[in-house]
Amino acid sequence: MSVVKVKPRQTGATAVLSRLGQPVVTSVTGGEIGVVTRPSEAGFNPLDLLYASLSACLVLSARIAASNLGVLDRLGEVRAEVKGEKAADEPSRIERFHVAIEVGGDFDEATKAAIIADAERICTVSNTLKGNPILVKTKG
Repeated sequence: MSVVKVKPRQTGATAVLSRLGQPVVTSVTGGEIGVVTRPSEAGFNPLDLLYASLSACLVLSARIAASNLGVLDRLGEVRAEVKGEKAADEPSRIERFHVAIEVGGDFDEATKAAIIADAERICTVSNTLKGNPILVKTKG
């Protein structure tokens, strides 16, 4: 069984908002993304970024899972679609995530199911959402 070694990466983000502008989020590695706020505006709003994090983590984890299972050479496209439902009561939050994962490639259904199950187990974002992370406020 082949195991993919993951090199640690600096993580973190800072959002900056001017009085009249839109938020801009910069990663500790220098990546930058603008954040939109109007419902019809194209781009990512904060909830889209949450869904994007989960979907990206799941597809990357599926690739790791396929490698761990020794079938990476047969892996085709992996797609994870994530949507959510906001809670009707306070506090404002996503109450339910809807996740659909599709694994393409030359696999039987049991292998596809194993890749998906392993991806869900590997994914740091989904594991964090299933847990109860502690938010620690620090002075900036």
